[in-house]
Amino acid sequence: MDMVQIAVLLLLLLALLLAGGVWIAIALTAVGWVGMQFAGAAIPAGSVLATTIWGNSASWTLAALPLFIWMGEILFRTRLSEEMFRGLAPWLNWLPGRLMHVNVLACGLFGSVSGSSAATCATVAKIALPELKKRGYDEKLSLGSLAGAGTLGILIPPSITMVVYAVAANVSIIQVFLAGFLPGLLVMTLYSGYIAVWHLAHPSRQPPPEPRMSFAEKLRESANLIPCLLLILLVFATLLFGWATATECAAWGVLGSFAIAWWSGSLSWEAFWHSVMGTTRITCMIMLILAGASFMSTSMAYTGIPLALAAWVNSLGLSPYALIAALLVMYIILGTALDGISMIVLTTAVVLPMIKQAGFDLVWFGIFLVLVVEMAEVSPPVGFNLFVLQTMSGKDSNTVALAALPFFFLLVAAVAIITVWPQIVMVLPKLAFPD
Repeated sequence: MDMVQIAVLLLLLLALLLAGGVWIAIALTAVGWVGMQFAGAAIPAGSVLATTIWGNSASWTLAALPLFIWMGEILFRTRLSEEMFRGLAPWLNWLPGRLMHVNVLACGLFGSVSGSSAATCATVAKIALPELKKRGYDEKLSLGSLAGAGTLGILIPPSITMVVYAVAANVSIIQVFLAGFLPGLLVMTLYSGYIAVWHLAHPSRQPPPEPRMSFAEKLRESANLIPCLLLILLVFATLLFGWATATECAAWGVLGSFAIAWWSGSLSWEAFWHSVMGTTRITCMIMLILAGASFMSTSMAYTGIPLALAAWVNSLGLSPYALIAALLVMYIILGTALDGISMIVLTTAVVLPMIKQAGFDLVWFGIFLVLVVEMAEVSPPVGFNLFVLQTMSGKDSNTVALAALPFFFLLVAAVAIITVWPQIVMVLPKLAFPD
């Protein structure tokens, strides 16, 4: 069998296992085992399985993963979600759309300390949906903006998805984190711009402005956001100035989140235990997927499939932009059936050689992937954010999916912008780590 036939066979086997409901980690490991049978009898599949899984799991870099998850779990159980709306709302009365922008800003703020799209969406929706409905804001736009802005949890660092990509692609976590800041601001600007334009086009559907407040009153309302902002500054100052590694910063973030929970009066034994168990469940799931993906990646390397695929793509003569467009379509299709982390670990072994061949920077491609994963979060039928909002609003899945559609296309626009102007992604990593 030639390489193309082997690749098709392995992909069909993977699709069959996933369609049959087999756990993703087990499916990846099984496909890796079958792939090893094409690598030659001289290479023992069992030994490769053991050494690969241990070598990729026993990583100091991966220690940042459970710590960032724990940081988000702790803050999820504080009063931060309640204070966020009160703290941000007084500053937004002058904008078209007024308090609707709280969805975007609050998701960006909570996303920077959560690292999880679902947690960000659920936390902000819990307080914003009833408040916006009570004030008479358009419910469809509220749902759509929350579905879209909730994805900021994985784009604005620290991000669990970024850690997974950095490990899978063997690139610097710090550089990927830094690369996410400006695209995060870009997506927030696109979302807020759409909300403003929508309200300018529908002035009759905008409720009356809130009572005016003095500057001192605004500061008092926002005072409870200060600890969270200080935590964000602490984590990224240590990263940016090289005072600590990503793993050490995650440990400081956990310590800071405990301090905020204590300060807000929500640090109880029950909250602590729930945060530990939530972190354990999420970490075990991701680690099992990474272990299976690392074995499949190694098996594909032994068979020579990635190099053959890269050579095949190269022979097609696709321009770099055509390659990115093709990958975008592929990931959008995958996003309708898989969650973001699974998309990354399933495809990096095959896609990264193509990206290198086309001359793209792997740090830039990490942000491209995160943006595409954001699309998956708002793509039916398995978009996690759609599930969250469907549960919290009581609306049917079609209503929520249609509300999120404009924000899906705004993410497509963000991908186009960073592809045409890659310096938006690379300027901060280049400044922090000049060649």
